[in-house]
Amino acid sequence: MARNMGKPSFVHLHLHTDYSLLDGACHIEDLVDEAARRHMPAVAVTDHGNLFAAANFYHTATTRGVKPIIGCEVYVTRGSRHEKSSEAGRSNHLLLLCETNEGYRNLIKLVSAGFLEGFYYSPRIDYELLAQHSKGLIACSACLRGEVAESLVQERVDDARESAYRLRDIFGKGNFFLEVQDQGIEAEKRINPVLVS
Repeated sequence: MARNMGKPSFVHLHLHTDYSLLDGACHIEDLVDEAARRHMPAVAVTDHGNLFAAANFYHTATTRGVKPIIGCEVYVTRGSRHEKSSEAGRSNHLLLLCETNEGYRNLIKLVSAGFLEGFYYSPRIDYELLAQHSKGLIACSACLRGEVAESLVQERVDDARESAYRLRDIFGKGNFFLEVQDQGIEAEKRINPVLVS
């Protein structure tokens, strides 16, 4: 939560627009208007695997007095992004937010490489690429499709811890966060206490 005029205010950090096919329905103008109406100091847009909304979002938010936080929910393959097989097609979600201009440039590199080097059903990146372009980015463990949450759903706590430590090592202790979501899904209710602990 952020503070705005002495009152607590909410800032969305994981949000998909209509640029996230079959997952988001927010139109940029409507989203920013609602954030401004509710006196939100900032809002993030983190579409799946792309930055298509970034320019329009940045312009719209800055003209309405809302700080735009540019991000992306990327697809991270456990193997190499260059590998193309049925097992390689499996990927996990990871939420990335730009903290600095360097982070924005790194996010552009990651998303572009996902399309140009790693595309296999979706624009995938890998841990090697993340390590090369992590500076200036904040990472969150994402939804139930994130590697940490997925391991917890399967009751593999040691694997979840190992994944979290790997991401912390890549992004730095202060730039990796475990994401806790409550959308009324039973699996979330089951793993959230474990994420907190």
